Amino acid sequence: MPTYTDITYHIVFGTKNRIPALDKPRRDDLYRLIWGIAEERDCHVYRIGGVEDHLHLLTSLHPTIALANLVKEIKTASSSWIKGQHVFPAFDYWQEGYGAFALSADARPALIEYIKGQEQHHARESYVQELQRMVRTVGLEWQPDYLP
Repeated sequence: MPTYTDITYHIVFGTKNRIPALDKPRRDDLYRLIWGIAEERDCHVYRIGGVEDHLHLLTSLHPTIALANLVKEIKTASSSWIKGQHVFPAFDYWQEGYGAFALSADARPALIEYIKGQEQHHARESYVQELQRMVRTVGLEWQPDYLP
């Protein structure tokens, strides 16, 4: 019998110490790399976007893939690529943690548009403010040491 799942996550993580290292001219290359990593693991990517200090990934996970493993693989492979190709000179590392928020299929279109509008959105709200809002919206308690 087939397995039916819809395990969709909005994953958010930033550069270490929120250094604005992800220069716009090469961001699309980074997004293509991450997209490929996710698809190699049979995950469906709906959208990737971000700004200089963080990125958003909207993806459905294959049921055999653990969220933590996917994020670790994306961070490890993209760090190696960034450093090996000298893509973002100011990039040191990704932040240690990440945010991952489950959502329903009917919420995807609005979130895709939200991710598309990251440049405009962050003219009004910082990454820390954005992440605090996301955490509180889902009923979790913000931990101030998460982003020192």
